[in-house]
Amino acid sequence: MASWSARQSEESAMGNQNVGLDVRKPLLEDTEDGLRTSMNTDRPVEVPKASEFAKSIVYGGLDAIVTSFALVASISGSNHSSGAVLVLGFANLLADGMSMGFGDFVSSSTEKDLAFTYRKVMGWKVRKDPHSQILDLISTYKAHGMDEGDAQLVVDCFSKYRNLFLDQKMTMEQGLVTPDPSESLWKHGCVTFLSFLGFGCTPLLAYVILNPFTSNNQIKFAAAAVVTLIALVVLGLAKAKISGQKYLSSVLMVVLNGGIAAGVAYLVGWLLTDVLGIED
Repeated sequence: MASWSARQSEESAMGNQNVGLDVRKPLLEDTEDGLRTSMNTDRPVEVPKASEFAKSIVYGGLDAIVTSFALVASISGSNHSSGAVLVLGFANLLADGMSMGFGDFVSSSTEKDLAFTYRKVMGWKVRKDPHSQILDLISTYKAHGMDEGDAQLVVDCFSKYRNLFLDQKMTMEQGLVTPDPSESLWKHGCVTFLSFLGFGCTPLLAYVILNPFTSNNQIKFAAAAVVTLIALVVLGLAKAKISGQKYLSSVLMVVLNGGIAAGVAYLVGWLLTDVLGIED
């Protein structure tokens, strides 16, 4: 790729214009102003470095708790026995867990393949017509508020390094990140599956533990609701810790999601059994 310093006059002749965004102040100048005015009082909450499997754990756990308790609620609402709750609950847990784990693997693989395919296509375009590809990246930087001269300078530097140039094209133009070829996507699927099983068991534990001591299904369902609430709170706290959100809002959102799903499931079970008279 040729240097673009000598082509600045050609760029101007082609009509490349700033898109109207204000050019930002230099980073150091902005930082100094911020230190003088705020003295770090407006510093945002720092997001901790999360585990590579954090997304799979939270994603699988949240879906498992909500799905499992919704099933328990629907069965309880239809006045079925605790045996039916356990049989259907664990059967659904295993089936859904396998589906979730495989789905995580497939979706991650598809996303990874898409990024690799786009990178190959972009590499071919750069080899065939580097001129237009460099112009496109300059225009993209300008669209994000960069001065034309700075955009040309940055692209001029990146054009010397093919891989870095392709990375920038993918990120700036398509919002894609070059995937790591060594990443084991099947591990994410396994983590999602195990997380689904672990957290999905919580609503059923109340029935397993209380079954030898009482035959009152209402007590068992109430205990399952309490255990589920605790699990949802724990996951809400974990979600806030990982994402840097406020703890209260994160917990409320997770609990509200689970509560609405369980309420709808219980209502449907009650309507089908007590109102419409649908029995086994």
